[in-house]
Amino acid sequence: MLSIYRFRKNKEEIVKGLEKRKFDNLEVIDKVIELDLSRKKLQQNLEEILFESNTISKEIAEIFKSNESGKNVDDLKKRSSTLKSESKTISEKLDSIKKDLNKHLITIPNIPDDEVPDGSSEEDNIEIFISNNDIKETKEFQNHWDIAKEYDILDFELGSKITGSGFPVYKGAGAKLQRALISFFLDKNINAGYLEYNVPHLVNQESAFSTGQLPDKDGQMYHVESDNFYLIPTSEVPLTNLYRDVIIENNELPICMTAYTPCFRREAGSYGSEVRGLNRVHQFDKVEIVRIEHPDKSEEAFDKMISHVKSILNELKLDYRVVNLCAGDLGFTSAITYDFEVYSKGQNKWLEISSVSNFRTFQSNRLNLRYKAEDGKNKHLHTLNGSSLALPRVMAALLENNQTKKGITIPNVLVPYTGFDIIK
Repeated sequence: MLSIYRFRKNKEEIVKGLEKRKFDNLEVIDKVIELDLSRKKLQQNLEEILFESNTISKEIAEIFKSNESGKNVDDLKKRSSTLKSESKTISEKLDSIKKDLNKHLITIPNIPDDEVPDGSSEEDNIEIFISNNDIKETKEFQNHWDIAKEYDILDFELGSKITGSGFPVYKGAGAKLQRALISFFLDKNINAGYLEYNVPHLVNQESAFSTGQLPDKDGQMYHVESDNFYLIPTSEVPLTNLYRDVIIENNELPICMTAYTPCFRREAGSYGSEVRGLNRVHQFDKVEIVRIEHPDKSEEAFDKMISHVKSILNELKLDYRVVNLCAGDLGFTSAITYDFEVYSKGQNKWLEISSVSNFRTFQSNRLNLRYKAEDGKNKHLHTLNGSSLALPRVMAALLENNQTKKGITIPNVLVPYTGFDIIK
């Protein structure tokens, strides 16, 4: 959530950023500023009344203490009673305006960084890196859903029987390869300085709000209504909320966390070849990295996260590219996002397998996550997160790109985890 201070300080910056995002409700900015002015006036009025009320209370106490019967205590008591009534009325108005102000603030997305390209859709995203410039379309490779059936390692029909479409069942070597990927990703993250966590897979409404999933992605999350819990769409949600309402000392920074969790996304209305097989599922495994950084260090941290994900993909020997998402394709909470995509030889297309994002202070403002600055004030930290990695499309790419006449070969870095080097 953008801080109200930014609206007061630089309305033009916010308007420009939201126009870049193609945000179509710019009227909300004037409404926010208007409500903030009303809030400030009421707050000032309330403080003046409370000051006068406290002064009168002290004066009455002094009269009784000194036994000065000549002073009219009754008039002071009447005035005190009037002030209490006025303060109650103003407090109720103030609470109403604060709620209205917050209701408008939470509809406004983050402001894109200057490096974010202009554009309205994924067609406007800019490729900034590609690992292999010689990729060519071919019809020699099977797609992963046919491979999965042939080798009996992944069953989509069983998942549909048990739950529904988008809930695959991994079997035998497929299940072991899945587990190997999780362990490999976690080990890579831990070796890079990330502390491993095991976190809940359900979160409360406040946690979902604090990281920006609510209300923006309300319809995409599975909701347990009886308990008002939400199944997590990513471990970013519980990991970041570990530090909700916390003031962090400078010597504790940076905070680097990683976790493996299943993830759940409804993604209603997804049909067709684009979502076939593992291309889009409702339950999937993912290893996440999250960083909490001093504002002066977050750009450097963002670059480190990009390099880290690259190193993982290089070891898996997958062809991949990195794209800078345009403003219109950014997530609600993100100030800048780089997507990683692997090339699928069985489908002849790019598949997104990771997003690395810097949220600046957008999440920390909702989280009330701060640090003690050099000037003694508590200021908001920057939060960042990235997939390292989401497993379904990595699995799809490994199956499709490593086909041989003898079977599906396993990358060398995974063999210590799988115990086999080929799926026959």
